[in-house]
Amino acid sequence: MTAPGTITDYLARRAAEVNQSLGALMPSEDTPPEKLHRAMRYSLFAGGKRLRPALVLASGEAMGAATEDLMPAACAIEMIHTYSLIHDDLPAMDNDDLRRGLPTCHKAFGEATAILAGDALLTLAFRVLAKESAAQDPERRLAVINEIAAAAGSFYGMISGQMADIESEGKQVDAHTIESIHRAKTGALIGASVAVGGIIARASDDEIARLRSYGQMIGLAFQIADDILDVTSTSEQLGKTPGKDQAANKATYPAIHGIPASEARACQLIEDAVASVQALGRDTRALEEIARFIIARRS
Repeated sequence: MTAPGTITDYLARRAAEVNQSLGALMPSEDTPPEKLHRAMRYSLFAGGKRLRPALVLASGEAMGAATEDLMPAACAIEMIHTYSLIHDDLPAMDNDDLRRGLPTCHKAFGEATAILAGDALLTLAFRVLAKESAAQDPERRLAVINEIAAAAGSFYGMISGQMADIESEGKQVDAHTIESIHRAKTGALIGASVAVGGIIARASDDEIARLRSYGQMIGLAFQIADDILDVTSTSEQLGKTPGKDQAANKATYPAIHGIPASEARACQLIEDAVASVQALGRDTRALEEIARFIIARRS
């Protein structure tokens, strides 16, 4: 680890750093249009582990980059993640009332404002990424933007995974389909978070590919763990409504494989991911512990 203490201590420290930087990047609540900016800040600062920004920081630092050079990309990815949650919770999508223990954005501000808040966070993220502070080298700045845009988009990225998830509701899907959905919907942006740290750190193409592979593996494990938690946890533990996947007849890992096999698959993915970054020959302890945390968490 890059600092003493447990992984929860490490993630809490990183979250505090990210929150401070996000606060400086976001419009204030009294900046017109006030309701929109309140909604954006409401969802962005509602809590959360800041896992994706922590991965940007951990991977980049492991490869020799300075924290201040990594932070803009870390914040931009959290904005994109939050936009996706706002939109996922909408009545037209997952129709959820709770997120991180609070009313979802559309419940607090109305559907139209929630849609615009998500749109605005996505747009602001790419404005942050386009600035020189996101990577002084224009070529690497462009590579960061391309990596994140691909992971968030409709070609095997987050949006394609969400679309496939919607189209699979109420249908019998096979194991290959559910894994493809999870790799796109969750794994792609987590994989990009890790790869971006390497890009900013001027890692080699082979090193970036290894980092991305690690991220994609832990991203799939993260979604499998989420599927399991949806079955086994309470709303107090999750901070959102449990059992919605089963109620909506969604395609999930436990629905196809059962909980024991799902847990075994997640554990194997984590072992493979840890081995992948250990082979880099760097101080990857933070990445290793984050990977293990993903399947040990309870929310």
